[in-house]
Amino acid sequence: MADKVAKSLPEQLLRLLKEERFVLLSTIDKDTGAPYTHAISWLYAPNQSKILFAVDSRSKLVDNIKANELVSLTLIGSGSVYSINGHASIAAEQIEGAPIKLAKVVVSVDDVHDTMFYGSKISVEPQYEKTYDKQAADKLDHQVMSALKGEDQNEQA
Repeated sequence: MADKVAKSLPEQLLRLLKEERFVLLSTIDKDTGAPYTHAISWLYAPNQSKILFAVDSRSKLVDNIKANELVSLTLIGSGSVYSINGHASIAAEQIEGAPIKLAKVVVSVDDVHDTMFYGSKISVEPQYEKTYDKQAADKLDHQVMSALKGEDQNEQA
């Protein structure tokens, strides 16, 4: 039951996107024209109309976005499933302050839809755990999220 919620992120989704979170990103495959979906977690919404995320600079997602800026982010949270549609652009091929080569992507939110089927709600949100060195993962996550958040603050200054 795809009901339009808003033209920008509702407050409850903005709160969820202030922290690292499991989200599915869908782009259009530049070679086949088919949907291409990938799980990401390094994202941050500085306001209701913009979402920033980081992905490996060599990722196919970067090539797909360069070829077609239309993207959709699927967020499971706040009791439902949301499709956040927008236009993406590569803001930086290398995020300054990140310890690995990550591209910074900016999504301008076009609209948000509640896509949960009628008569139901999400009772448990997805959880994940890093399967490599926990201390190294925590350090990397902190560095990447700080770089994403810090760069946005510098842009607005």
